[in-house]
Amino acid sequence: MQKHCSNCGAALGETAKFCHRCGAAVGGGASTPASGEPAAGRPAHPAPAPAAQTILPWAVAGIALLCLLAFIVAMNWRRAPVTAPTTAAAPGGGTGARAVDISQMSPDERADRLFNRVMTYVTQGHRDSIEFFAPMAIQSMQALAPLNAHRRYDLGLLGVVSGDGAMARAQADTILAEQPDHLLGLILGMRAAGLQLDAAARAQYVEHFERVLAAERAKRLPEYVDHAPDIDAAVREVDGRAPSTPNPQGTGPS
Repeated sequence: MQKHCSNCGAALGETAKFCHRCGAAVGGGASTPASGEPAAGRPAHPAPAPAAQTILPWAVAGIALLCLLAFIVAMNWRRAPVTAPTTAAAPGGGTGARAVDISQMSPDERADRLFNRVMTYVTQGHRDSIEFFAPMAIQSMQALAPLNAHRRYDLGLLGVVSGDGAMARAQADTILAEQPDHLLGLILGMRAAGLQLDAAARAQYVEHFERVLAAERAKRLPEYVDHAPDIDAAVREVDGRAPSTPNPQGTGPS
């Protein structure tokens, strides 16, 4: 028997976890808030340990959080922006706008749209919206396999902001297994280890990052150019300087 979305009525595949039209969780018994939007679904990954929750679910502390948000803000501008009139409101978003049918997008466009949305909610501090959309963004990113270092970095960032340090660290270590000095892998490893409160591992990533920084940046790999604000933010963090506001124009599309 054909399944349909309980929120918008769209026809669904037998294995669908989320509605491709409105983003509602399938079969989860989610309630509908007063705004008419579906309630946040349960995150696909376990919540961070209580020790991390006493700080912030998606950050380590103080300067690490500020640096993370700084490079995420810059990162958002390297993709096509999410425009409020054409995107569905998430829990906490409250726009009430008509949803975009992401099923009509290519896999890359879908992954970028969901990634961009999650990162936008991070900068806005909408935790319930992050929890709702992060599982969809992660699933869409994983569907692009095999992933290159650039995509693995994006997937790892989704792990960081959703509180899944183990997934973020796995992506960092996979990047580094193929390219031991890759700056994005080292940055992701630093942040994942910080989220896991593993000071010894974080110190190792930091030492390696500082040691190879100049030589790696000189290679001007496409992902280094694209993620230049991320690398700059990591340098400021390692140097112990407060992050500056990144250029909102970013570095162009990936």
